[in-house]
Amino acid sequence: MLHPPASRGVREVLRYVLGLGVGAVVLLLLAGKRGDLAAAVRQLGHVNAVWLAAAVAAETMSLWTFACLQHRVLRLGGAVIPAPGLMILSLANDAIANTAPGEPVVSSAYRYRYYRRHEVSGAAAGWTVFTVLIAQTIGMSLLMLAGVVVALAGAASATDAGVTVVGLAIVAAAIAVLVRRDVLLRLAGALVRAVRRVTGHPRGSVGARVDATLARMREIPLGTWPTVRLVALGTGLWFFDFLCLVCAFGAVHASIPWYGVLLAYGAAQVAGSLPIVPGGLGIVEGSLAVILTAYGAGRVPAVSAALAYRLVSYWLMIAVGWASFGAIAYSARRHGSVRDGRSAAAPRTEPGPVSSGPLPLCAGADRDVRSLAGRPVAQQRCRRLAGERAAAVR
Repeated sequence: MLHPPASRGVREVLRYVLGLGVGAVVLLLLAGKRGDLAAAVRQLGHVNAVWLAAAVAAETMSLWTFACLQHRVLRLGGAVIPAPGLMILSLANDAIANTAPGEPVVSSAYRYRYYRRHEVSGAAAGWTVFTVLIAQTIGMSLLMLAGVVVALAGAASATDAGVTVVGLAIVAAAIAVLVRRDVLLRLAGALVRAVRRVTGHPRGSVGARVDATLARMREIPLGTWPTVRLVALGTGLWFFDFLCLVCAFGAVHASIPWYGVLLAYGAAQVAGSLPIVPGGLGIVEGSLAVILTAYGAGRVPAVSAALAYRLVSYWLMIAVGWASFGAIAYSARRHGSVRDGRSAAAPRTEPGPVSSGPLPLCAGADRDVRSLAGRPVAQQRCRRLAGERAAAVR
């Protein structure tokens, strides 16, 4: 059943209000320990600058690893976007993910549009978004499993072993989905066709484009070793973010509960990823403080470390991320104006008969155009060049 845009908007608003309510409840629970919270805030006024800089560096490395993951997946799909540009995209994506409701749909759509503006095919862009999400999920699953193993290391039992086996099975299933993504894509295609039979949407050219994109995504190769590298990058981006939390303990002069810190980090990330409140505001801080306290950290040091970690990984990254978002928007408008100006300045000629299939008149074109001949923008440039040459010959 299709829902009108108005009803979808109401649901988003209700979910956002619900998330704010949950965050308010968490803050009220923390406020019940006003003495501890006040002491934690005071402790933030005496942070160790070296450890705080290390936390910023670790968070920066997490975003750089995310940029490298996108770069690697795009190259597997036959597209190349410079890594510095993907780093700026990662900053903007992080700001969107932490502030916009409806995650991860909104940030994924933003990355898809960025790829398309940089002449990446629809199939490669969709495949990149899909693969990056799966690699991130596997990476978080591996860290969560490691956290469970470390937390249970001192109290091994048959139940603990069962939990570990279940965790390994979940991770193996996620890796299998990444390696045999063709099966999942076929299921997605079957789902699209079933929805079309029931609702009539997507129909016409839109439905044909969806089917063609899924078919092209299945043709993108992904072997065993590329999969291992992608999983390593997906794990690395979370590990550097975890190091930011570890450095936050040093910044507030607190000891680290090593048996529980990784588990607390993973549980807080999972709780924060629930589509309740953007960025898990209040939920991540509360989850970290509660679990760290349960594993031996003092209440004040646990709250201080959680607040210092979120100060860097959430608030600082939001500020830098929205500045990056503005820079990307400005660059897109400027480049669009330049292209429009070049099109207006170009002489208007009657193009000769140019075939819509292969482009034989582009044999003398520059190497960049020939190498990009399979891309829509390059095809337009190539045909325009062919038309100008045909007019000059006449």
